[in-house]
Amino acid sequence: MTKTDAWRFEPAELDAVLSGKGLNAMLGHCYHAHGDRWIELAMPWQERLTGDPQERSLARGPVMALLDNTAGVSIWLRRGGYLPQVTLDLRTDYLRPLERGAGLICRCECVSLSSSIGYARGIAYERSPDDPACLVSSAYALL
Repeated sequence: MTKTDAWRFEPAELDAVLSGKGLNAMLGHCYHAHGDRWIELAMPWQERLTGDPQERSLARGPVMALLDNTAGVSIWLRRGGYLPQVTLDLRTDYLRPLERGAGLICRCECVSLSSSIGYARGIAYERSPDDPACLVSSAYALL
């Protein structure tokens, strides 16, 4: 990774961070797309991550991990680098059941940034952002 003062957001660099180790690697989180103020991460559907084998949709725990991760990365994008932060609050509202056998894409944006707290909001969807499965809002302590 580059130094914070010289860091520009590079999707290839982000994928190296996400897929290298730990929970992100286990869940398969990967870069999907980004703009000036938003980021999308994706999590492919995996049989082992289903909550109910009959339902064949992703379990809530992996979904929450994707939402938290994407919202946190949106804060990094706005701050301009990989700076330490801690999740203070994460709220998710499910608008409908998740599609069977489908992966999930989460799009988040940092909506406010102070010297000590960053706020993000976003959606998660399977096929189109026009049909979100859930909403997320979060707050992060900036360290």
